[in-house]
Order: sequence, then structure tokens, then C-alpha cells
Amino acid sequence: MTREAPAGVPAQATEWLARIEDAGINASAPREQLWVDGWLVRRSPGKAKRARCIQPVAPGRLGIDDKLSQCLPLYAAAGLQLYVRITPFAQPPGLDRHLAALGMARIDDSLVMALPSLDGVDPDESAASSAGQDETRFENVDSAAFAEWVGAARGSSPGERAAHAERIVRAPVPHTAVVVRDGRGVVVSGGQVAIEGSLAGLYDIFTIDEARGRGHGERVCRHLLGTARRLGASAGYLQVDAANERAKGIYRRLGFHDAYSYHYRTPAS
Repeated sequence: MTREAPAGVPAQATEWLARIEDAGINASAPREQLWVDGWLVRRSPGKAKRARCIQPVAPGRLGIDDKLSQCLPLYAAAGLQLYVRITPFAQPPGLDRHLAALGMARIDDSLVMALPSLDGVDPDESAASSAGQDETRFENVDSAAFAEWVGAARGSSPGERAAHAERIVRAPVPHTAVVVRDGRGVVVSGGQVAIEGSLAGLYDIFTIDEARGRGHGERVCRHLLGTARRLGASAGYLQVDAANERAKGIYRRLGFHDAYSYHYRTPAS
């Protein structure tokens, strides 16, 4: 399948961005998914929309309305809202315009950022913050424990936390998680990296409210990218809320640049 380059991106970069998109889809693969005429229909009961949405990756044979008519009952049966993830690679062409014409609302504008090389990321470089290296320590944790911590910190329900844990424990792409404890032993920050071949994806970078503004998030990113480099990765990517200027500033300091945007369409309530 030929993929069109995102607007403003040189054609030669299309395959690179397509690899990032594929890696992100693989890293978030839930057990609860099926194939409907070119669309990956995901129905994880977790909180992350990327694991409980339609990923329209191939044009298929049926019309858009026909496919929606098959997918809507699947989400209703699972007790979930239907979301369609719209990227520059979404298939068939014109999908977003068609869904908009049906009255489906556009929500959650997001940005994929890319880091072409991990060579310039120094995991030992101190972040410009008041967080002293001697006051905190990194601790590797298993995926289930990490999902429980980050879910609780974000206010996710027990069911959402359990679904998140199951998804990353069973993921086809290995995830490595780390948390940061302060001098009291309290976990104040954490994140995980999913490594597929040469690509390292940062996920669930989170710092609790009382510890923000001290450089913990940047240190977690540097630590995870350093881990990924030691494990053979050479480039990085991540997904971030397009309106989260603070997070984007951290990622840009690390060398990430804007790659392409995406959003979701959902039936209007």
C-alpha cells in the first residue's frame, strides 16, 4: 500500500513516519481487537483511546458507512464509545471528511514527535531544575506495578488500571518501566519505553502534581532513552496532547521535533 506523506513533510520522509506510526500501533496492541475490512477494531476497557479505537490502516473493500455499521454494534456490545483515530495515514482517503459530514465530533488533537537519533541524549545530564540527584532514585518496576501506580496517580478506575496492566504485560512489543522515588520513598514520577527494533517509544511519562516543575519528567525521559540505546534502539518517538505546551517543551529540549498530528472522531452525544 502506497502511503501519502503528511502535509508539509518531504516525500522521502514518508516511510520513516510510517514506521513510527506502525510502531505506535504495535506498542499499544490490546488482546481485544479484531480486523474489519482493513480496520483494526480495538476494544480494550482501559483508559488510553489508542487501545480502544478503530485504527483505519487499510482501505479494504467495503464503503465507510458499511464498515461503521459493522463496528458500532461491536463497541455497543463491549459497553464502549466508538472512536476512530485519524492520522495522515488513515484509510480510505477522505475518511475524516466523511466522518465529519456524518456529524462525528473531532476530539483530542494530538501530536507525534520524533527523535531521529538517540546519540545526543545524555541520560546522566542533570535537568535544569531544583530536583537534586541525591534526593531521588530510579527504580525499575514490572509492567503491572507501573500500570497500577500511573493509573492511580491519574485517577483511573480499578478496571481501567487492570486493563492497562494486562495490555502492556501481554504486549507484542516489550515495555520497560521505571519510577522515581524521592527522599521519603514516595514515587513522584515515572514512565515506560516500548522498543521495537531501532525505534524506542516513550509512553505514560507522568509526574504527580506536588512534584512538578522540578525536572523529574525530563530525567525520566533521559533515563528511558538511555536504556533504549543500550538495548539497541537508535531513534525515538512519542505521542503528546497537542495543547500540552509544558510537555512539548521538555521533549523539544531532548531533541524531539514535530512529526505529524492526529485526532479522533466519535459520534456526537
